[in-house]
Amino acid sequence: MWSHRHLDQVGPLTLDRSTSRLARIAIIVPGVLLGTGLASRPATQNQDALAARSKGAATAPVTVYEMADFQCPACRGFTINVMPAIDKQFIQSGKVRWVFINLPLVSIHPNAMAAAEVAMCASRQGRFWETHDALYLVQNDWASLPQPRAKLIALAERAGADRKKLIACIDSGTARTEVQQDAQRATLSGAHATPSFYIEGGLMQGAPPTPDPMVKVLDSIYTARTRANQ
Repeated sequence: MWSHRHLDQVGPLTLDRSTSRLARIAIIVPGVLLGTGLASRPATQNQDALAARSKGAATAPVTVYEMADFQCPACRGFTINVMPAIDKQFIQSGKVRWVFINLPLVSIHPNAMAAAEVAMCASRQGRFWETHDALYLVQNDWASLPQPRAKLIALAERAGADRKKLIACIDSGTARTEVQQDAQRATLSGAHATPSFYIEGGLMQGAPPTPDPMVKVLDSIYTARTRANQ
């Protein structure tokens, strides 16, 4: 069984003072310096809590936590232009497990929290990824609305979520708490911009405009992980 560094188990990337060396192996690709986190810790029950917003096999050698904001244009670009290739090459092949973590930057994206709440409520009905895709696809339709709730609920409903259950979930406030907990985990990992990617102990901030840089990163980490566990 593979073990992974999970987002709620670590703080910012630091020097391992017990051994006076870096605890992570640095992998350099164009424009990216990333630690692979080969010094792994056992998986926790947090895996199950995140299952509704995860893609790929739970036993995949590499886990990626995407920390994103539904109102973030760069996140939209990544979802539309990069993610399809990553999904096909790494997630569907069983190499990578992909987990979405909310990091709404509410100071610059005032509707990001409302969108995240709707997505989390949709996830409780097994409709997270459908809602995720819908929110990004028509981001411009709701991002500038002074009151986005009705539009966001309608998008989730079209993505297959039950309207009454969505409203009850949103009104309960539990989804907001979940989003806030996500943001705390993301901040603890060192992320302060969206999208950011926590990959096996290393933090990558910023989205490439094309799949190639991310493909190189994941290829390198997958190779390191599989070699280390042979």
